[in-house]
Amino acid sequence: MTTQGKRIAYIRVSTQEQNTESQKEILKQYNIDKFFEEKVSGKNANRPKLLEMLDYVREGDIVFIKDFSRLARSTQDLLRIIEKLKNKNVKLVSIKEQLDTSTPSGKLMVTMLGAIYEFERENLLERQKDGIAQAKKEGKYKGRKKIKKPDNWQEVYNDWLTRKITGKKACELLNLKPNTFYNFINEEKRKEIA
Repeated sequence: MTTQGKRIAYIRVSTQEQNTESQKEILKQYNIDKFFEEKVSGKNANRPKLLEMLDYVREGDIVFIKDFSRLARSTQDLLRIIEKLKNKNVKLVSIKEQLDTSTPSGKLMVTMLGAIYEFERENLLERQKDGIAQAKKEGKYKGRKKIKKPDNWQEVYNDWLTRKITGKKACELLNLKPNTFYNFINEEKRKEIA
């Protein structure tokens, strides 16, 4: 038995710098009851808000997404997520593709679109790799610009080390992204060992 459920939206962008507002605007017109938003790469299916959304949904709910690439980067992940929703009797609607996964044609199209997205991403990565290789050959590729430690690094690092502040607070004070902050910490640890 299917009950009248909630209308849920899942929104994702790949980086902290990107904005979720455009997706939110598109989805607002569907009278959404609850939004799940995150700023994280789609290559990993273990995303906190995605997992929270999958746990939250109940029979009769409808999950709205802007497009399937927001949900997953690989066909395998996309189909796994759709299967989880199907097992809970939750409908998935993609606005861009205008597909409803509760229909046989919708299921077929999802499989095909997932394969196309994956194919496009693999091609993009391959072209990127070829471009870098060519630039290296021509001596034009310098790699990523090295980030210098901020002037207040030692003070903030010591506060973090003695648990006076959290990693999140340290990143704010240093104006660094978490991965850069932890790379610097690993550098410090290697210095201590040497």
